[in-house]
Amino acid sequence: MRFELTDEQLLIQRSAREFAEKEFTPEKGRECDEKYEFPWELFRKAARLGFSGVSLPEEYGGQGLGCIEECLIAEEFNRVDSTLSAILWDGGPFATLVAKFGSEEQKKKYIPRICKGEIVCAMALTEPDHGSDAGMVGLETTAVKDGDEWVINGAKTFITCGDIAECVAVCCQTDPNAQPPYRGVSMIIVEKGTPGFDTNSLKPKMGIRAIPTAELSFDDVRVALSNLLGQENRGFHQIMSYFDYSRVPIAAGAVGIAQGAFERALKYSTQREQFFQPIANFQVTQWKIAEMATKIETARLLVYKAAWLLENKPDKRRLITKFASMAKAYAAKVAKEVTDEALQIHGGAGYVDSDIERYYRDARIIDIVEGTGEIQRYVVARESYREIGFSV
Repeated sequence: MRFELTDEQLLIQRSAREFAEKEFTPEKGRECDEKYEFPWELFRKAARLGFSGVSLPEEYGGQGLGCIEECLIAEEFNRVDSTLSAILWDGGPFATLVAKFGSEEQKKKYIPRICKGEIVCAMALTEPDHGSDAGMVGLETTAVKDGDEWVINGAKTFITCGDIAECVAVCCQTDPNAQPPYRGVSMIIVEKGTPGFDTNSLKPKMGIRAIPTAELSFDDVRVALSNLLGQENRGFHQIMSYFDYSRVPIAAGAVGIAQGAFERALKYSTQREQFFQPIANFQVTQWKIAEMATKIETARLLVYKAAWLLENKPDKRRLITKFASMAKAYAAKVAKEVTDEALQIHGGAGYVDSDIERYYRDARIIDIVEGTGEIQRYVVARESYREIGFSV
């Protein structure tokens, strides 16, 4: 058992840290947060340096690396600035799904442009009335065949990058009679500018303001049958397979946010004086620091264990599912707790016009996106019971 990174991984980690420390200025982070502005320049610069498409195939312009490398970058970017790290949300779900399930034509059309930073793409699953239960009650967004076209009607909400995306992978109910309903879900690509396809930005928003969140509407939207992504009526299974991967780098991002907030609190505690001495001298502060450091390290170990399983035990699907959910649930919890304590250590200075309050706000969404903390805990419990032959 070795808790060491390879030389190549250390180089990637160092490169990501150097890029973020040089390019992610606090001023830019605050500006993007206040203006709800996506950092396009940083996004394109990061893409040119290979930080986009890290795990995508080399033949389509990606780096061809693995989940561990993606986690290293996510952690370092979020450690430096939780807002500007939004450039990592550049369409990863869409690109990963196309790489894994798309046709050769779809791969050649979209993945190289994503890797070059030319376009942003999105995935649309959540609906106004359905979030975590969509697979069991069925989707209200439908796609019906009409000749050589799909006709899509419905609405999606809380879609990351929805209003700046050049294309969206839309989850649609293509078999209304399927039981359970998730067996009749397909993913269909819709491009920006298609008649009947509209977007609406969701504001105000608590955190991650540098990355847009939108509502999408589809009114008799027509696209070619070839826009089907993967297999018809297998869309839900494709998404679940994607979540087993994506939840791990997201968890790494949570570790990065916690680490960044911790480092700021640690430094501040040596500078802030009360009762004629630094607050770092008080045991209550020392205990906070100790608890924060321990939680972060525990979350990091769990995240990298999940990433290791993805790369080294691909046949252990249920184990991967379990650890991916464990990592995301725990890392999200740690990010919330550590940023809260970091703000407490800063006191009023942390609550008013500071980077700490941005970390605090940005951390909160991680316990919701790509499966809530409640869903993650259900998954962990379900898989644990299955291991002893009991079904829940």
